[in-house]
Amino acid sequence: MSFEIIAKARTVQGTGASRRLRRAGTVPGIVYGGSAAPANIETNHNDLLLKLKKEAFHSSIIDLVIDGKKEQVLLRDYQTHAYKPLVLHVDFQRVDATHELHVKVPLHFVNADTAPGVKLGGGLVNHVMTEADVQCLAKDLPEFIEVDLSAMNVGEVLHLGELKLPKGVKLAHHAAADAVVVGIVGKGGSVETESSEEAAAE
Repeated sequence: MSFEIIAKARTVQGTGASRRLRRAGTVPGIVYGGSAAPANIETNHNDLLLKLKKEAFHSSIIDLVIDGKKEQVLLRDYQTHAYKPLVLHVDFQRVDATHELHVKVPLHFVNADTAPGVKLGGGLVNHVMTEADVQCLAKDLPEFIEVDLSAMNVGEVLHLGELKLPKGVKLAHHAAADAVVVGIVGKGGSVETESSEEAAAE
């Protein structure tokens, strides 16, 4: 899935200027990274809000067009109003095709209903993580990582290091390979309980 954000350079700065932009239906933002200097921008609020609701937008390379000039970026941060559907500010980072990105990618869990621990054992799937920190070049960035639960039984867990990562993608250096991603537990149990019971038995 590809995304494009149309923006223009923002010349006015400060709290008052930002409020005026928001009243006019635009969102102040900044683009940084790479060899170019940081640039202040503004973009259409409603268009950005709709895209922020799409999961893939948060982990995809975005075509940012500033005053007609296109560059590739990643969404790095955004601020929203405490209770209103308003985006207050957005941060983008320029993408360098020759350097690895460090990105959080969502996990998509599949085949939970056919897992022996669920279908035959009556267990429940316990999602401990919903995203993984990975490193890769921009061309290899996946929209999501699929986690197959089809072989899991009650009491079993899947660790971060056991995920099948797409070609060119690896776990971020700080990611703990033994961290639990998902488990299947008996009703009334938890992944932590099952793991501790296994450890005690050993």
